[in-house]
Amino acid sequence: MQNNSRCVDSYSTTFDSFPMMLGYHKELSQNSEWTQCPIKELGVEPLDRRSEAFANMDMFAEGVSEEAVEDTAENLGLALRLNGSLYPLRTTAYKSLLDRAKINGTALPKLPRKDLADILNACFNVHKEQRALVLLRGEKATAVHSGDERDYSVLPIDELLETLQSKLDERFPGNEFKEGYSDYSISGATWSMPKQKEDLLGTYSRTLALHGKTSVAKNLVPGIQFITSDTGMASAKVAALLMGDQNPIHIGSCLAVDHRRQMKVVDFEEALDQLFAQFGDNIKKLQKLLDIQLDYPINAMTRICKKLVMPKKEAVEAIAMFEMAFGDGPATAHDVFMGMQEIPYLLKADKAPESKILAVQESMARALNLNWAEYDLAKGVEY
Repeated sequence: MQNNSRCVDSYSTTFDSFPMMLGYHKELSQNSEWTQCPIKELGVEPLDRRSEAFANMDMFAEGVSEEAVEDTAENLGLALRLNGSLYPLRTTAYKSLLDRAKINGTALPKLPRKDLADILNACFNVHKEQRALVLLRGEKATAVHSGDERDYSVLPIDELLETLQSKLDERFPGNEFKEGYSDYSISGATWSMPKQKEDLLGTYSRTLALHGKTSVAKNLVPGIQFITSDTGMASAKVAALLMGDQNPIHIGSCLAVDHRRQMKVVDFEEALDQLFAQFGDNIKKLQKLLDIQLDYPINAMTRICKKLVMPKKEAVEAIAMFEMAFGDGPATAHDVFMGMQEIPYLLKADKAPESKILAVQESMARALNLNWAEYDLAKGVEY
């Protein structure tokens, strides 16, 4: 685990084993508090270095440290008044705070903190009879959700993890936890299923070998990626993966259970059954790309990256790398799809947020369902 203080917004940690990750989230659940109240009982105050609160720790709730206050002054610069005490507002709470006030706009973050606090309080007063669900975690108010379960349903991360591990053990005996990650925005983990390689990837691997890609086939292993968040950054998601390359390859769309409509952990369990049932079908879609010949693969790759809204800098670099490897000759859709996998790898090298990398991987998985002939055109295209 990393050593940065748990109260700061930038805190993150990694896990080498499932018990370590589960234990962390059980402890996090025990030390977190979900508080529901009418919006009229909430108030927002500035918490920059010029504010009254910054120099007066007596205004804060018990357990809030000077480090948490100083970190907030350097980041969001706001505090939430709840039950007569102040809690520093974590950066992760900003979007949900605007949602409760029912406002948005790119100018808001640029305002002086007192002006922003006044606007939020004025808007809270308009919706004062509605309810809010505040997540207190790590000495700060970490999210300000809707208090209506139809708008936000709590799905405890430790319970989701236990459910996923149980389902994996049932469906894929011998699965292996590879790595886990958690910060205040998002938590995620990956598992591989080496004992199911032949069952899930056997035909695909042999087809790869027939196309001269024996080394690729040898390294690939089926896997699963799990992502979730308590702060409104992500639903509870699970995606099928191919592991063994430099970056896991998403095959098919993520199955997601939103924190809405009174969803429960049992709904997540049912979604897992659906994902596992689709694993083989997604492999077949990937295999079919080997039979799609492209006359203008560079143009096709460029058009598809634009279609899927890939980040321009990384996409252009990945396209250039593909062109160096294949020249201007023909290639298969499978070649292009694998070439696109450089994009999340480049993002990771640039230390992009995990949430951004996940979104890119999800978008790329949609390429399995595209009509590639529509993008294989002689006319060049600028990104």
